[in-house]
Amino acid sequence: MSQLNYLEKLLDGVEVEWKALGEVCDFKNGFAFKSSLFKEAGLPIIRITNVDGKNISLDDVKYFDPSDYKENTASYEISKGDILIAMSGATTGKIGFYAHESPAYLNQRVGKFLPKPKILNNRYLYHYLLSKVEQIYVIAGGGAQPNLSSNALMAKIEIPIPCPDNPEKSLAIQAEIVRILDAFTAMTAELTAELNMRKKQYNYYRDQLLSFDLSADQAGEGDVEWVKLSTVANIKNGKDWKKLGSGKIPVYGSGGIMQYVDTFAYNKPTVLIPRKGSITNIFYVDEPFWNVDTIYYTELDLDKIIPKFFYYFMTTIDMMQLDTGSGRPSLTQAILNEIKIPLPTLEEQARIISLLDKFDTLTTSLQEGLPREIELRQKQYEYYRDLLLSFPASPAGGPKSHSDEAA
Repeated sequence: MSQLNYLEKLLDGVEVEWKALGEVCDFKNGFAFKSSLFKEAGLPIIRITNVDGKNISLDDVKYFDPSDYKENTASYEISKGDILIAMSGATTGKIGFYAHESPAYLNQRVGKFLPKPKILNNRYLYHYLLSKVEQIYVIAGGGAQPNLSSNALMAKIEIPIPCPDNPEKSLAIQAEIVRILDAFTAMTAELTAELNMRKKQYNYYRDQLLSFDLSADQAGEGDVEWVKLSTVANIKNGKDWKKLGSGKIPVYGSGGIMQYVDTFAYNKPTVLIPRKGSITNIFYVDEPFWNVDTIYYTELDLDKIIPKFFYYFMTTIDMMQLDTGSGRPSLTQAILNEIKIPLPTLEEQARIISLLDKFDTLTTSLQEGLPREIELRQKQYEYYRDLLLSFPASPAGGPKSHSDEAA
């Protein structure tokens, strides 16, 4: 039986009643933990920045000590399986599933859904909410400073409850929908994990091939000479592109290609190094290009260094350690010119380039293949999610069957 036929059979004739979230689910607002009392260790606090749109990330998590508060914070505990929502800021309306074993605590402007277990499957609610992020954002007011009211959220968002008069059958249908959708999310997670593993593998081999001994060179015992960047590269500023005509020549900024024009600034192989903004973005370019003032290009001494070798080595430098900006990250020519560059023979540089190109081709093809596969799986998930949850709304507010939609 095909997937579509199976779904049609699963939902054929199923009556559905749309209920406001507040009818089938309770809601818990977060606690106002004080940023001045944040700790580097203790009990973790989940803030809006930890809600990534699908899951709850523990990156950059803050902690608290319960003894700092008179209030009892136990009711704000988050457990594995809880569904959270960001209620203000840039992540407003984004949903996160808490999949971690250890408990955490709910910060202000993060809310937690508490579905009534005899009516609503927790993961069914999760998948449905993922389809309503845009609608929730509108309820929050949209714009530059969205702010979501829990009362408005629970009153204005409705969820379809199949077989409302038969709770046991309703939960069985919800569970089957969850099983299907969870299978798609699991495939996406596996592909994402493989992509991350391949990237780490490439970075490891790159660093191994470029791990020359600087201290040995300083002691006069090294096989490879180290020189200042200024010895092999002349750093050149970018210029404004807005008065140029449109064309096929890429315009680079610190974030990458931003436009195409009819004039080039340089037409030889080079390495682009950001001046401001995304300073970790290093680009190798071997075609004519234009660069704006947020990114430098380099004129390289080809008698000493091969451009691709220079590029590979520059990607091993931690540019954030060289940041001179007090706000927006910045790199000055003076700082860059002092970077020490290894100079093996041109033959050795070519050998290293050949090896790294093979790794790069492998990881690039995977990066092109895996993200494409991930995107396809995501679209497949969204298609089946929308199909499974596309119960028709009843104008009178009463139950209606799924098959009525086709009638």
